[in-house]
Amino acid sequence: MRENDMLEKEEIFSKVLRAGRRTYFFDVRATKADDYYITITESKKFTEEDGSFHFKKHKIYLYKEDFSAFAEILEEMTSYVLNHKGEEVISERHQKDFKKEYGSDKPDAPRTSFTDIDFDDI
Repeated sequence: MRENDMLEKEEIFSKVLRAGRRTYFFDVRATKADDYYITITESKKFTEEDGSFHFKKHKIYLYKEDFSAFAEILEEMTSYVLNHKGEEVISERHQKDFKKEYGSDKPDAPRTSFTDIDFDDI
């Protein structure tokens, strides 16, 4: 099989969901027997101190025989979360004015950083 034929097989149907630092890729792929399955890939961007970045990826393979049970459990789990916590995001990290105070969970505590530690403290 030519390389172009393999690439065409890989790109049967795809959707992308961008969500902040995360991107989710939903892809329909084909088995060697030309049956279809789905891959769900989470790609998360990490930025280094020097400004460079890298991505970490996690992939789930979902086969037809599992679609119904997977969809049922996913619906049950998402409904549970929304019924118990609503749709509003309550994580501090998602607040536009969130500033992590290192060294304390108290908002009025003095801010410390790694460089404020003396070797005598160890």
